[in-house]
Amino acid sequence: MMSEEAGQMLVVYDDPSDQRSLSLDDTSSTEESPDETRLSLETPNDAIPYIGQRFSTHDEGYEFYSEFAKRCGFSIRHHRTEGKDGVGKGLTRRYFVCHRAGNTPVKTSNENKPQRNRKSSRCGCQAYMRISKVTELGAPEWRVTGFDNHHNHELLEPNQVRFLPAYRTISDTDKSRILMFAKTGISVQQMMRLMELEKCVEPGYLPFTEKDVRNLLQSFRKLDPEDESVDLLRMCRNIKEKDPNFKFEYTLDSDNRLENIAWSYASSVQSYEIFGDAVVFDTTHRLTAFDLPLGIWVGMNNYGMPCFFGCVISREENLRSLSWALKAFLGFMNGKAPQTILTDQNMCLKDAIAKEMPSTKHALCIWMIVAKFPSWFNAVLGERYNEWKAEFYRLYNLESIEDFELGWRDMVNIFGLHTNRHVANLHALRNLWALPYLRSHFFAGMTAAGHSKSINAFIQRFLSAQTRLAHFVEQVAVAVDFKDQAAEQQTMQQNLQNISLKTGAPMESHAATVLTPYAFSKLQEQLVLAAHYASFQMEDGFHVRHHTKDEGGRKVYWVPREGIISCSCNQFEFSGILCRHALRVLSTGNCFQIPERYLPLRWRRINTSSAKLLHSSNDHGERIQLLQSMVSSLITESAKSKERLDIATEQVSILLSRIRDQPVPSQGIRDFTSIHRKL
Repeated sequence: MMSEEAGQMLVVYDDPSDQRSLSLDDTSSTEESPDETRLSLETPNDAIPYIGQRFSTHDEGYEFYSEFAKRCGFSIRHHRTEGKDGVGKGLTRRYFVCHRAGNTPVKTSNENKPQRNRKSSRCGCQAYMRISKVTELGAPEWRVTGFDNHHNHELLEPNQVRFLPAYRTISDTDKSRILMFAKTGISVQQMMRLMELEKCVEPGYLPFTEKDVRNLLQSFRKLDPEDESVDLLRMCRNIKEKDPNFKFEYTLDSDNRLENIAWSYASSVQSYEIFGDAVVFDTTHRLTAFDLPLGIWVGMNNYGMPCFFGCVISREENLRSLSWALKAFLGFMNGKAPQTILTDQNMCLKDAIAKEMPSTKHALCIWMIVAKFPSWFNAVLGERYNEWKAEFYRLYNLESIEDFELGWRDMVNIFGLHTNRHVANLHALRNLWALPYLRSHFFAGMTAAGHSKSINAFIQRFLSAQTRLAHFVEQVAVAVDFKDQAAEQQTMQQNLQNISLKTGAPMESHAATVLTPYAFSKLQEQLVLAAHYASFQMEDGFHVRHHTKDEGGRKVYWVPREGIISCSCNQFEFSGILCRHALRVLSTGNCFQIPERYLPLRWRRINTSSAKLLHSSNDHGERIQLLQSMVSSLITESAKSKERLDIATEQVSILLSRIRDQPVPSQGIRDFTSIHRKL
């Protein structure tokens, strides 16, 4: 056996705080049974550390213990080193401990530097392995001289242990790939999905997380954030000088550094006036090149297409910054709060909305929740993941709260998810995302999967600003301008389509002249279904049910004299489109037109054909927008017959000739470009 002169031994702690909180000397060098440790059934005996086990080098010993720890559900770190290479006997002893060993070191507070209140995982765990260098027959080797595998904390499941920092690594090849992706402007989330596809791994099974990728990109950032902030403010002020209707607000900290900045364009404020009843506030993105939290306000227009309302960049994402962002947004929109707001699952945001928008219904975006499912449930459910996901969607779309609760309980039992924390959390928040709890509130159809894809595609257009922070405001303006042009083209295409009437009912033909093609298609679906329902007049209203069923159905209340109708299914309240139950009652009661109040302005064709309206505005941008609406209406009306189209073509040709004869001011083209960006 080896002899040591402790008094002459150099002892080095990898973490100085361990010197106070751990004491692993020879008195604790007893071999402990690994019986209480969870091991794989396939784990061979030689994969478990034991006293006397030999290694060629201390690094080999560390790797062996690290692999053992990973199988068991924890990770390890270096604790203490005795001796030093090139001095005396060199390294003689190494200690490796559980990652939760020791206690949290006390940090010296610095008033000038903000503190990060991160909860420590250390809990004084005493599990460890000690190896000592032994020289016999001339060849030095390392032997296990101490091993304790009792932990004072729960060990992680195999699908959880891989998220420990010790097992999260980004190879040099992956680093190069990530940096290449960053230059193309795609988001970190997209990078992860692409690399999962390239490596043929299930979602959530890469050896690193989104946070690791963001940290990597942050480490490669070369620009000075202070200079960037100054340039960003200068850019906003320049835009404001050229366009007085551009709106922005910002805050500075005590050191005069940019803390928060939010902005909105004139066209966004105009759109919000009509379509600001339901809003998505997406805070799940970050500016990749700067690792800054980004918030985006988006809505849905009358043609079922996304419309941009505003943007905010913050240094930190907390209650204070989110409250400020909401307050700034309300300022842009003249104090008008939305009826409903959809967000990600964020407790700070939930509190901020309750404080700044107390009358607004807050709900969680289902597509933001579902995006996390692969990392939450793929490994847990394995081959049953898709089956479970289909059942989740079925429950999500139910109408009855009672049916949802019963179905949720059955789902938990069938898939054995009683102890799953994500399932428990989802159920605790069900009144914020499950449709049975939300159908009495208006969401403009933004809870549908199809709309989530179009909104995400819209947002991704301006997440590619990876060069200068100051250019991001312009980048968003270009993306919004591009989207406005694309939306105008799609609007014209919708209006040019010949609408096919399916029921022949006067209500249908009337609605087709009032609603946009998008909204009319939704109403038409309900009109077709209404023919399959029977209506029975009761003392306090009507009972409507499918003609093949003897039970169930909906209660409809109708007051013909006042033109008021409502249904217990709450579809009109939820989408702004009357349901088949209400339409059946209207049809039975010889109603040949849908009452005006049930053809909401937000779903109507915007018709500004009055020349008086065009001349009543002194704002050049507003007049251009009104003219665009008139052109859209002209195309819609002209396309209804060959005769109308011939007249329109002839008259527009004459009008264009007259306009081209008018002189154009030298500033005109630049003014039009500036105005067009607002629109």
